[in-house]
Amino acid sequence: MSRFDNIYEYDNSLNGAGLKIGIVMSRFNLPVCEGLLSACVHELKRLGVADADMVIANVPGALEIPLVLQSLALSGKYDALVALGAVIRGDTYHFEVVSNDSCRAIMEVQLHTGVPIANGILTCETDEQAEVRMQPKGSDCAQAAVEMANLQKVLDQ
Repeated sequence: MSRFDNIYEYDNSLNGAGLKIGIVMSRFNLPVCEGLLSACVHELKRLGVADADMVIANVPGALEIPLVLQSLALSGKYDALVALGAVIRGDTYHFEVVSNDSCRAIMEVQLHTGVPIANGILTCETDEQAEVRMQPKGSDCAQAAVEMANLQKVLDQ
């Protein structure tokens, strides 16, 4: 259903059946990252993505995520990817470097390869903020990955 007469509008689809999804998860701040992963996988399954159509790669930290995303994207095997991690502010400037550079690199991989990437790298002030956000963000990333994979398939036709 279009909101405007005479203007075509692409439908949004959260049907994950048949989609292949790659997930790259940081091990830094592991309890939060595991929470993100659990929520993401649960939601992907709820949306119809089969276990056999998911792959998970673990990396040391958020700055290592983009390289693995790029490898997965260039393989041509995945309809969408998900980046999961947690960067929690400390006492140094390192928080800004990791937050900004990981986000920038993920966007570059997505634009360079044409493979949608849902960015689920939390950037939080405290552990408590990250714990509150991990479940909703993991689910949101699953939905974004499925929706964008479906939209890209339509746009590529």
